[in-house]
Amino acid sequence: MALGMDIIKIIKYEGPNTNEVLVWKHPAENFNTTSQLIVHESQTAILFRDGQALDMFGPGRHTLETENIPLLRRIINIPTGGKTPFRCEVYFINKVDVLDVLWGTSQPMPIQDPVYHIILPVRANGQFGLHITNSRQLLVRLIGTTSDLTKKRVAELFRGILMSKAKNLIADLITENQISFVEIHSHLNEISDRIKEQVSPLYADYGMEIINFFVNSISVPENDPGYIQIRSALAKAKETELLAKGEKAQMDILGYNYQQKRTFDMLDKAAQNEGGGSGVIGAGIGMGMGVGIGNMVGSAVGNAMDSAGIGGALFSDTPKARSSYSGQIHCPSCRTLLPQGARFCFECGTKIAEKCPECGAQLPSGAKFCLECGKKI
Repeated sequence: MALGMDIIKIIKYEGPNTNEVLVWKHPAENFNTTSQLIVHESQTAILFRDGQALDMFGPGRHTLETENIPLLRRIINIPTGGKTPFRCEVYFINKVDVLDVLWGTSQPMPIQDPVYHIILPVRANGQFGLHITNSRQLLVRLIGTTSDLTKKRVAELFRGILMSKAKNLIADLITENQISFVEIHSHLNEISDRIKEQVSPLYADYGMEIINFFVNSISVPENDPGYIQIRSALAKAKETELLAKGEKAQMDILGYNYQQKRTFDMLDKAAQNEGGGSGVIGAGIGMGMGVGIGNMVGSAVGNAMDSAGIGGALFSDTPKARSSYSGQIHCPSCRTLLPQGARFCFECGTKIAEKCPECGAQLPSGAKFCLECGKKI
């Protein structure tokens, strides 16, 4: 292509055949009033001279005669008629919707998690779409002396203000709603809409419209100590929850409820720690279980023993049962017949008095020494 003082007869877009380019400047600047300007669909061409955006042309083929360039003619005093050379710059503006302008944080943004009160290095990225609405305004305010404007350049020019808006909006949103970063991905649409609302006026000042705006990801480095601490706490909480659900399922299968399980636990503890047994039973009665504990425990224990095949051996009057214990005793509370050596009444839950292993004397509940011989129990 001829440059310098050569007159260009045909002026058309000869830049990269891609949507990466938003604005492209023709390399030639010397034309005359017979030069032909070809503008493709979805393009606008603007003549630029002395820092001013002058005559603008839409799609079609245009002869740069004096009638078509009134603004430029007024500045450089081009005479009407004839073939008059003149000098200016020609910019082609891409008017198609550009939907894949990428953005992202170059450095982590320190933001405090409002739930766990830990400062985390947050990164965010996404993409947005834009459309050039005012070609003249874009040239005057943004292009200057550069030869072109790409999607990447737009992202770079607006990164600072975009990141500032994104950081403030993310921090405000999670604080207002008490959202932890481990839950923030369910709020990306809301964050995207709010950032678009905040940055749209800024782009409008430069002749561009934000069509859409997306936050694709808000993340924290996996090896960040604070994030590791939060994940560890959540893992433990989840484990506890699963254990509780498993225990509930087990109780449902066995056919007893939480109160019954607590009763079993209390009686088992009392059996293992005889000295504190009466206190445990007393606590159970204080919780409103009363004599009903015995009925519940007796039935549950009896069913469990029957299932295990040992209930008949312990509580029936058979040779096998008699071989298991030497005699029977009565519950001091409800007078239910119990096997020798029983620690609790399976009918009412009362703790049964024990005998001294040394002299056989009856011992009061909770005794640590025999009252007859002084033997330590």
